[in-house]
Amino acid sequence: MIRLLELRIALRYTQAARKDHFISFISLTSMLGIALGVSALITVLSVMNGFEKELRERMLGMAAHASLLGLEGNLPRWREVAEEAMAHDQVLGAAPYIEGQGMLSRGAQTVGVMVRGVDPDLEKTVSEVDGKMVAGTLKSLNQHRFGMVLGAELATRLGVTVGEQVTLMVPKGSVTPAGLVPRMRRFTVTGIFEVGMHEFDSGLALLALGDSGKLLRMGDEVSGVRLRLSDLYQAPRVVREIAERTQRPFRVTDWTRQHANFFRAIQMEKRVMFIILTLIIAVAAFNIVSTMVMVVTDKAADIAILRTLGSRPSDILTLFMLQGVIIGGVGTALGLVGGVSLALNVERIVPAIERLFETEFLSAEIYYISTVPSDLRSSDLYTITAVALTLTLLATLYPAWKGSKVQPAESLRYE
Repeated sequence: MIRLLELRIALRYTQAARKDHFISFISLTSMLGIALGVSALITVLSVMNGFEKELRERMLGMAAHASLLGLEGNLPRWREVAEEAMAHDQVLGAAPYIEGQGMLSRGAQTVGVMVRGVDPDLEKTVSEVDGKMVAGTLKSLNQHRFGMVLGAELATRLGVTVGEQVTLMVPKGSVTPAGLVPRMRRFTVTGIFEVGMHEFDSGLALLALGDSGKLLRMGDEVSGVRLRLSDLYQAPRVVREIAERTQRPFRVTDWTRQHANFFRAIQMEKRVMFIILTLIIAVAAFNIVSTMVMVVTDKAADIAILRTLGSRPSDILTLFMLQGVIIGGVGTALGLVGGVSLALNVERIVPAIERLFETEFLSAEIYYISTVPSDLRSSDLYTITAVALTLTLLATLYPAWKGSKVQPAESLRYE
């Protein structure tokens, strides 16, 4: 049990005395080192969380949270499937789609694309493409026969704008006397979208559900039904529950499977960065070891006096552990204040630095995300605080144990 005496002595040893300026300076540098490490760790993890959140939102703005797919590539009676899915309290929207590969050409330009047939009225319930239109509208797919909505980069590469025509060729061919001929159809560009993800902006073409069904010979069937959920992190559980309820022969998938490698790479980067920046805290904690060893050596006479007055070795051990914990605790607290302040204001601090040095870190012409986002999470704060205090506590064990082993007779022999 910690007594008031040990706490008062620990606080006194932490403060600077006239002859202990060097020891106090090392204590201060250890404290600032821990604060710097904690601040850097909080800020970097918050920025990485911000990028992950931004990319996830942009990706899932076009990709479905979950999908119900036909076993053979086509899903019959999809309206019944959509109604059964909407009956789940976690499902916010359900929309059919037909998906296939194709080649878009205009003049000498030919580009491979992902062709997706959608219902414009239902599509806006599962994706954000309707709000990302930079020219035309998504509803124009229903207003024009054989209309097409392209990603901004794809339209730029083909050199087309709204109102111009492109030729779409799909691998499902028609049998003619001359042999198998790929199916081709001329489409009019009725809209252009930009979601800020290269995968979609440069390789996705949207068609009306009816037009894609005719082109790909799907009839009244679709490739699957896309779902949007109120909690995207519950997608694996929700999609399994829907499959069990419907009891239909179809496959289920969700965003955690479709983009698993991408998000695993981000998580791996975060773990590596956490370990690297934790080394800063570890170095500062080792400084506490040297500080405490010098304090124990300098205060050997004081320790001997305390022992002769009745203090037990465990009391001396507690005293020096408290001193190290105070140094580490103050450093951690300063780091938390600094790190939280930076993380909450990084979106304003970075532009100020760019203006000061007349530079631009993330050019909008090169990067899709031209600002530095930040997402401060309480779980990161708890983990970082626990790691910093644990390293500090471990750093005090040896010096404190050494102090508890001081023999009063040996220390006071030459005093």
